[in-house]
Amino acid sequence: MTAKTVLHNFIGGESAAPADGRYEDLIDPATGEVFASAPVSGEADVDKAMGAASAAFEKWRNTTPSERQQALLKFADAIEARAGELVKAESQNTGKPLGLTASEELPPAVDQIRFFAGAARLLEGRSAGQYLQGFESYVRREPVGVCAQVTPWNYPLMMAVWKLAPAIAAGNTVVLKPSDTTPVTTVMLAEIAAEFLPPGVLNVVVGDRDTGRALVTHKTPQMVSITGSVRAGMEVASAASADLKRTHLELGGKAPVVVFDDADIAAAAEAIAVGGYFNAGQDCTAATRVLASPRVYSDFVAALAEQAKNTKTGAADDEDVLFGPLNNSRQFERVSGFVDRLPDHAALDAGGVRVGDRGFYYAPTVVSGLKQTDEAVQDEIFGPVITVQQFSDEDEAVAWANGVEYGLASSVWTKDHARAMRMTQRLDFGCVWVNCHIPLVAEMPHGGFKHSGHGKDLSVYGLEDYTRIKHVMHAL
Repeated sequence: MTAKTVLHNFIGGESAAPADGRYEDLIDPATGEVFASAPVSGEADVDKAMGAASAAFEKWRNTTPSERQQALLKFADAIEARAGELVKAESQNTGKPLGLTASEELPPAVDQIRFFAGAARLLEGRSAGQYLQGFESYVRREPVGVCAQVTPWNYPLMMAVWKLAPAIAAGNTVVLKPSDTTPVTTVMLAEIAAEFLPPGVLNVVVGDRDTGRALVTHKTPQMVSITGSVRAGMEVASAASADLKRTHLELGGKAPVVVFDDADIAAAAEAIAVGGYFNAGQDCTAATRVLASPRVYSDFVAALAEQAKNTKTGAADDEDVLFGPLNNSRQFERVSGFVDRLPDHAALDAGGVRVGDRGFYYAPTVVSGLKQTDEAVQDEIFGPVITVQQFSDEDEAVAWANGVEYGLASSVWTKDHARAMRMTQRLDFGCVWVNCHIPLVAEMPHGGFKHSGHGKDLSVYGLEDYTRIKHVMHAL
């Protein structure tokens, strides 16, 4: 993308400038410099997008699953063909390493679209039957309608795919608002999709929190889906409740990583460091809250500190870096604030400093000696900071792991099969990994409990979330 590029909304199959002409600068987090401008859309823009989506729904809902599958498969092929262009744009907008974005984000996004293209042909209701003498019943599974969707800045392209693919596969139409700091690839996706989807099926409206509020409170959408912070999710749920809209909330996380004394310390430390530092820790499933048993605690802290010191952050074109900068200045201040406020009983074993004098780079960080009630343990930092606590026994490990308001993801590291089975049952999280952390596949659901929200992304369960159930009964 060239300097001073001007983005637009994408509504009804066409590029559209904001009605009131308002734009905001987009900042390259690797340099802190302006590289483009994007709309700050208002109610008129949202209303226009909702009108386009509503009109398109009347036809799209009646397409066959096969027709929707073919459109999505062509969309996936086009994304794959333009992978280099999308990777470059995603990297400039987020600071992500080019190589890792090309290998770890683009292929899963394409795969997930193809999965939902196939899953569209598998939706079905219960079999027909006479549950009352003389009456035949069956179930119809139908699209919900127009879906309002909001995506975050940590994985702009991938999160857009997680939202739009199941909704469109199920026969809905979409008005999607990307984060105001990272809208570039979402607009590109809409432009690519326009070649294969009828006008109005996928609309993108770019803007700030007020734009998002206008989206959620608009009368048209029957469902609101957001991936974002707990605060944002609560605001969406509150606003949607005023009109009894359905909500689908994938919110924050504070993943516990429980390391028992029989774990392979070196292998676990290496994998957890990758799971904690990938994407600068800006991942709601990041492996950033380690609970270690007494026998391995000291060795594990040392192993993690060594991993941190050998983990590199830097420019997107540097093939040796694991992660790039934090997304924006506010997030940089948030992450550094957590470290600056560490209590006296905590030890800073690695990192805790800014890297370089340009952009929003933060060093891989390890903090040990924390207590369960400490801020850095209880609150989502969303940065490259791994905390380590020492538990006394399995029961305390479970209590501490579950003792936060989040319930999205977790992992257990042990060679004891029985212990692993007990832990997977007792951990109150929507995902539990055993001797690994962070792999995701399109076939398995992703979503949390408690303040991490409700509803599932990915899998057939994610597709079903974008449908409604209708009972039909015939008198015979």
